[in-house]
Amino acid sequence: MIIPLVDLKSQYLSIKNEVDAAIDQVIRQNAFIGGKFAERFEDKFAKFCKSQHCIGVGNGTDALSIAMKALGIGRGDEVITVANSFIATSEAITQTGAKVIFLDCHPDTYNINVDLIEEKITDKTKAIIPVHLYGQPADMGPIRKIAEKYHLKIIEDAAQAHGAEYHGEIVGSLGEVACFSFYPGKNLGAYGDAGAIVTKDPEIAAKCRIIANHGRLSKYDHELEGVNSRLDGIQAAILAVKLNYLKKWTKKRRQNAYLYNAYLEGSGVTIPAELDNISAVYHLYVIRVPSEMRQKLQNNLKEKGISSGIHYPIALPNLKAYRYLGYNSSDFPFASKYQNQILSLPMYPELNEEQIRYISETVREVIS
Repeated sequence: MIIPLVDLKSQYLSIKNEVDAAIDQVIRQNAFIGGKFAERFEDKFAKFCKSQHCIGVGNGTDALSIAMKALGIGRGDEVITVANSFIATSEAITQTGAKVIFLDCHPDTYNINVDLIEEKITDKTKAIIPVHLYGQPADMGPIRKIAEKYHLKIIEDAAQAHGAEYHGEIVGSLGEVACFSFYPGKNLGAYGDAGAIVTKDPEIAAKCRIIANHGRLSKYDHELEGVNSRLDGIQAAILAVKLNYLKKWTKKRRQNAYLYNAYLEGSGVTIPAELDNISAVYHLYVIRVPSEMRQKLQNNLKEKGISSGIHYPIALPNLKAYRYLGYNSSDFPFASKYQNQILSLPMYPELNEEQIRYISETVREVIS
């Protein structure tokens, strides 16, 4: 049995006629940059996120850096985020000229440990970027209270959490700004790079749109130096089709996660923890295994035709790119420990119970 980590081909085949027709319309109307297809998706996704404004951009990293610039974050400022994420989160901070301040993750959820935030706040701190890692919302209640107390901005890194909910509120509506990636492998993925910024604030929205489009007010009237980061028509049309299926796909992801949980119970692996009153969307299904067993497990999975991944093998502060900050791995005990234990198993809506049982049995053979 061959089981990929992500199966984008199966997803495409299930909606092929709609996607092909959408692409054809964009080509026939020459609506390649901006235009009505981008506008339609922006309106549709803003409503999905229970928000008022959506600005389509080139990718999720641009979404973060543009949002921060729109909030006035720049040189001399500090932004707090979690130690275990993809580098896009932290490099977007430094792209604005601000300094990234890393915090360790929560030992159970892998999201930012809210108990550590206040001790890192200084008079230079301007924002907190909680990452909704693997599709599990960060603990936004305490984060919002801290942000209000210290007058900080909240920028949600929602790149892995399209449609996730926290205490009945949808991700994308929990801070001043939320930033999404539509990289092909995401729960809502384009067929190339794409991203979006979502906000309820019209002034922030207008500023983001200007920055993303060369800082211009009209074709040759530039208010400031911006960047070139726009959602193209083809990707927007594809995303609009896929958005119709996102709730259905999310339900299936959650069902698959619970099947994994049942089949892996008592196996010796640590399965994902889902907090009360939270609806995770399982962009990834990540287990923890003893570090000395991980490579053996990956090898056995591969021999059985099962793909796996590690998200992420090096915690951000431990990367060479951040040596200049002077951190030690001991400063982030959980993120540093877990980088050697985490393993992502196949997860997508098209995965069936027979495949999940086969994967789980292979895991148990090695770990139990």
